[in-house]
Amino acid sequence: MSLPLSQIARIGAYTVKQHIKGGKYPLVLMLEPLLRCNLACAGCGKIDYPDAILNQRLSYDECMAAIDDCGAPAVSIAGGEPLLHRDMPKIVKGYIDRKKFVILCTNALLMKKKINDYTPSPFFTWSIHLDGDQAAHDKSVCQDGVYDVAKDAIALAKAKGFRVQVNCTVFDGADPARTAAFFDDMEANGVEITISPGYAYERAPDQAHFLNRERTKNFFRDVFSRGNGGKAWTFTNSPLFLDFLAGNQTYECTPWSMPLRTVFGWQKPCYLVGEGYVPTFAELMEGTDWDEYGVGKYEKCADCMVHCGFEGTAATDAIRHPLKLMKVAMKGVRTDGPMKPDIDLSHQRPAAETYASQVERELARIKEADPVGFKRAQRAA
Repeated sequence: MSLPLSQIARIGAYTVKQHIKGGKYPLVLMLEPLLRCNLACAGCGKIDYPDAILNQRLSYDECMAAIDDCGAPAVSIAGGEPLLHRDMPKIVKGYIDRKKFVILCTNALLMKKKINDYTPSPFFTWSIHLDGDQAAHDKSVCQDGVYDVAKDAIALAKAKGFRVQVNCTVFDGADPARTAAFFDDMEANGVEITISPGYAYERAPDQAHFLNRERTKNFFRDVFSRGNGGKAWTFTNSPLFLDFLAGNQTYECTPWSMPLRTVFGWQKPCYLVGEGYVPTFAELMEGTDWDEYGVGKYEKCADCMVHCGFEGTAATDAIRHPLKLMKVAMKGVRTDGPMKPDIDLSHQRPAAETYASQVERELARIKEADPVGFKRAQRAA
């Protein structure tokens, strides 16, 4: 399974045009229209906000304004659990009407109930969270039985004619052989894979099981070696990003390539690191000191190799060096030999603690905007 040619052409034309124009541009809008979830995953940094914040929702108009402002050709809708948002079918349709490629990320617990609210479209993909096989995934989400629900949801969605992919995050301790076997299972079922190493959200309950850069590279070399350099499986990730995961490319991140719009506003500087929020996309792009962030520049970024930071870099590299892209696509990822030098971390600035002040500001805003609702949420908590 691959993207429809119309989508490849649309996204490719946008990327080349923006590259020729120069400057910074987004590839994918990351949208979190709510933070509330029906799971409490150990590796999630989104679930420990006060109820007054978890009860917040972006409106349909705010969601449409986000894509209109940033102009990205695609949007990935996450959360929280987006199927908890009562206007989600309308939001998805609004993006499709704008000819935007929509990836709706879900843990699948509500899919059987909600799936008839959506219509198959070449512009629409279900992205179902699966962090490996049954044991690995149920451990990741801290609840037994979720893997089986997700597998049933995949089968249901495919039977109804939807495009389906899985979103797999790999944590420290994952077994390469089991991961490769999981990829085999997804391939046998005609399901694409979006793969990424886990990132240590500063507020995640479990901080002990995130991969650092050296372990990430060795892990992916081991996995890809079991699948013909990764060619045995169908990834949504670009070949050069996969090559980067295996230590064959030295990339700096492109944090503006996948900007995040959340209930707080546009998150600075990126989807993974929250250092403040601004109300407009223009303020995000023009008011962020991008040189202050990234691997080798900021302590919070030291171990990051996540797709939302580095896929944009891989896309730019592909435009500049198409023959390199073709070589990796044809031959697969190299899984032996020397790795490319990594970025020096000796001059990175120390991490700043910003979570508490951001929560205080958001609670004050909510209280001012809706004092009755704020008191109700406080009582419920």
